[in-house]
Amino acid sequence: MRPKETERGAVCAVACIAGLLAAGSVAADPLGDARNLLCTVLDTHVCVEAAGCVDVLAEELNLPRFIQVDTRAKKLWTTEASGENRETVVDSVQRDAGQITLQGVESGRAFSLFIAEATGLATFAAAAEGRSVSVFGICTPVPVK
Repeated sequence: MRPKETERGAVCAVACIAGLLAAGSVAADPLGDARNLLCTVLDTHVCVEAAGCVDVLAEELNLPRFIQVDTRAKKLWTTEASGENRETVVDSVQRDAGQITLQGVESGRAFSLFIAEATGLATFAAAAEGRSVSVFGICTPVPVK
């Protein structure tokens, strides 16, 4: 490897480590027994059978950047500021061992949303035949109106 490539590789490695450390320190308020949550999308990945996975922007998949969650009413919906009026019914909500899990099926796609109550870190997955979408985000409690 030539010196310039080694230097560039070292800078990339430092930047990647710094990014991971910063991402690890991102946390919302503890969720406790909060009923309403506001979640934001941080990273989005699409996987297609036999083609592999790629990173994409949420906007490329028409995913809203912010999603509201009501754990008792079992629904997810877009914020008013998004200019969209989208709502999804959740079939199952479970709170156990510091975790919130929401699951359902809509338009031929199964989805699951996992949220850690202590940190608000969230993982969302949707799957259909031969393809899946994984989203990493963070949620924070919102007062009930």
